[in-house]
Amino acid sequence: MRSRLCCSEAWHVKEENVLTFRNRLNAAREIDPVTLPNCQLIKGIERGSEDIDILPNGVAFISSGLKYPGLKSFAPDKPGEIFLMDLNEEKPRAVELRISRGFDLASFNPHGISTYIDKDDTVYLFVVNHPHQKSTVEVFKFVEDDNSLVHLKTIRHDLLISVNDIVAMGPDSFYATNDHYFSDFILMFLEMFLGLTWSNVVYYSPKEVKEVAAGFYSANGINISPDKKYIYVADILDHKVHVMEKHANWNLTHAKTLQLDTLVDNLSVDPDTGDIWTGCHPNGMKLFYSDPENLPASEVLRIQNILSEEPVVTRVYADDGSVLQGSSVASVHGGKLLIGTVFHRALYCEL
Repeated sequence: MRSRLCCSEAWHVKEENVLTFRNRLNAAREIDPVTLPNCQLIKGIERGSEDIDILPNGVAFISSGLKYPGLKSFAPDKPGEIFLMDLNEEKPRAVELRISRGFDLASFNPHGISTYIDKDDTVYLFVVNHPHQKSTVEVFKFVEDDNSLVHLKTIRHDLLISVNDIVAMGPDSFYATNDHYFSDFILMFLEMFLGLTWSNVVYYSPKEVKEVAAGFYSANGINISPDKKYIYVADILDHKVHVMEKHANWNLTHAKTLQLDTLVDNLSVDPDTGDIWTGCHPNGMKLFYSDPENLPASEVLRIQNILSEEPVVTRVYADDGSVLQGSSVASVHGGKLLIGTVFHRALYCEL
């Protein structure tokens, strides 16, 4: 009798886990389209545009070619790339940036990116990289004259376990999100399935490396407010954007949380308005279970006045996957919008 009860309880727990996991992935959600009139797919970007960072002068960096455990890749054997788009041009186009000799291009697997402009106007590009499914942060210097990246250093650390995104704080310091506690794919899946909140945010500098926020289901996109007082963290499996207050010692404390009804990926901040733009996954199940008859959708949200008591959330764009599959980022500059994806195309729109 006792063994039957144990089996019954175990089945009930398993069933609860399945239902909770499906809810975290928004498995039942379908979306109505929201179209923008002046959009076109960006020529040359065919294998993803997972993250985008735009400099104040309108030059955009785009990471492409991510191979991520459990997700589709259109060219699994081809190295990743960094593209540049100058949004000041009448008809902006994507140009692949040349990377300096000595860097291991064959294993280049770029994920989140962030830029930092130093006092002498040097532009540093920080790139989360997954060579051989490990996590490193690559630091490059952007050479505008010949559209190239000079590799400066590779950063590895025991606390940088499963890095997803990054926001640069200086020429050699940053905050980074670990989207999982484990780096092994099977353990990563179990972590998600069981709903473990072991994901975190880490601060890195040459002098100090430490965990500064924890308790996330899967910390994903990260960015900073224009006044540099707050760090924004997206928890993709909890459908939330967390606002964290940044302190002089680089520690973070929770200020507020915004609940959404979608899987929030990367976060971009409009430096002029402070608005947060984010690429989202309306239904995460479709992202993981690649089905040509049931494509992963795309969704772009604009979050205004997130620090107020009543932030305004607007669905700017939504597509069922027929145009754009698996949106992961949305960035704006001067009335122009770039929408990137985990493994698909990229979209350029004039707002």
